[in-house]
Amino acid sequence: MSTHVVIGRGATATATALLLAEAGDNVRMVSRSGLGPRHPGVELIARDANDTPALTAIATGADTVFNLAMPAYHTWPETVPPLFGSILAATEAVGADLVMLGNMYGYGAVDGLVHERTPLAATGSKGAVRARMWTDALAAHEAGRVRVTEVRAGQFLGAGAVSVFSLFVQSAVLANSAARVPQELDLAHSFTAIGDAAAALVAVARDDRSWGRAWHAPVITTTVRAAANRLAALADAASPELAVLTDAEVTELATEDPFWAELFETKYMSHQEFVVDDSALRTTFGLTASTPDTVLAEVVEADAAARVSVPDAG
Repeated sequence: MSTHVVIGRGATATATALLLAEAGDNVRMVSRSGLGPRHPGVELIARDANDTPALTAIATGADTVFNLAMPAYHTWPETVPPLFGSILAATEAVGADLVMLGNMYGYGAVDGLVHERTPLAATGSKGAVRARMWTDALAAHEAGRVRVTEVRAGQFLGAGAVSVFSLFVQSAVLANSAARVPQELDLAHSFTAIGDAAAALVAVARDDRSWGRAWHAPVITTTVRAAANRLAALADAASPELAVLTDAEVTELATEDPFWAELFETKYMSHQEFVVDDSALRTTFGLTASTPDTVLAEVVEADAAARVSVPDAG
């Protein structure tokens, strides 16, 4: 029986904690709110991971620390470096291994297939900070201070996902309404299911071949329109009416919410093909991506359950 610390409380953190706990391991799940899944193997702890001494105390005796923390999107350049520094310091202090959940931002614009050997060449602030997290962690690994690995996921799909697709497309399809989307509709894009990301994180944590390098999580490569149409079919909904937001419309929306302005940096992912190679993870650990229908059916099931649990106001 191993002990793990999972930092974060989003859908991937929850799925990872449950996978570990259901395998018989002990999990300490840390977030500022202290929220998380109810499971006898999961201890929910309300702490700010920026508090290095407190985090060190929580991580004492742990075999692995999973960094799945995700500050507010528009604050990454300011909030991610100190948060990651605290997590790295605490992990090193207790002699645990560090498994990081990353994304594809650090690569920047890529002409062709994206693989783990693609240079981390992002010039935008969010991409640069994600790249720096990995290079700092790898430096600690190479210095012998801590063992590290990173699983880089694509745009998330699935129940509980927070992504452009879930926020703007999925919600509209399930409500039988039109959607305007800050992403091209018919370009190939690599998505990652929440459950597949969690499975990859657990797999790399348990295998000595994983350390000192990054891995791409299993990906589902499709288009926004194709995923939306399939979701509509599974939900017995009308074919969705989708349109792409113009730059002018995004700029106008940014006057009310800083989230929108951040989307310009990653147009290299949303407005051109962005296809990821996940073959290294598949061949090394035997993991494969879920089918689109499996993931989207889970979304429909979760939506139906949520509707049942909320009484009709009428």
